[in-house]
Amino acid sequence: MFAVIKTGGKQYRVAANDLLKIEKVEGQVGDIVEIGHVLAHGEGENVTFGAPFVDGALVTAEVVEQGKNRTVIAFKKRRRQNSRRKIGHRQLLTTVRIAEILLGGAKPTKKAAAKAEAKAEAKAEAAPKTEAKPEDAPKKEAKATETAAAPLFKAPKGEPDDLTVIKGIGPVAAGQLNEQGITTFAQIAKLSDKDIAKIDEHTPFSADQITDWREQAKDLAKK
Repeated sequence: MFAVIKTGGKQYRVAANDLLKIEKVEGQVGDIVEIGHVLAHGEGENVTFGAPFVDGALVTAEVVEQGKNRTVIAFKKRRRQNSRRKIGHRQLLTTVRIAEILLGGAKPTKKAAAKAEAKAEAKAEAAPKTEAKPEDAPKKEAKATETAAAPLFKAPKGEPDDLTVIKGIGPVAAGQLNEQGITTFAQIAKLSDKDIAKIDEHTPFSADQITDWREQAKDLAKK
């Protein structure tokens, strides 16, 4: 049996045990994720199409790897205007293995559910068995939140610059940079190659893209 699924704005024809790369979905390696957007399913010449999705159809898949696609470079040049623009993008990808194609509202098998439960039990057994004091709970929650939200850099004092002035940085990208503590042209202009590699590792932006922003920011920081 095969199914046609939609995820990340793309459509894929899949069958059990197929290995494919899709746009990033949340999950750790070994987790079972559910894809509910099933456009069609069938076996041989018997095919059922949805309108647009098939009611009660579900595809489950196991997360095999989280990673990034190769960097795609877009280069634009305007003749006789001394204008050049180089933009790079590196898409976050998840490699999954199709586990089951379920129809008629069927639930995932116990095998998939048991795997998730066994993983949770293993983590519980590995954790040290210490009695937590009630007053320690708020401190632990605050510490976990602080660690999860820690930016890559410390934002400088003063008014932030409008980073959308830099070609290639839109409102969304500017917001993501601000979340990482990058708020001024001078800060971007002073990024080292090591800093660029750190941003490339923790954000969707590519090293080539950030390097281009750095060159533009050097001119803007002088104004």
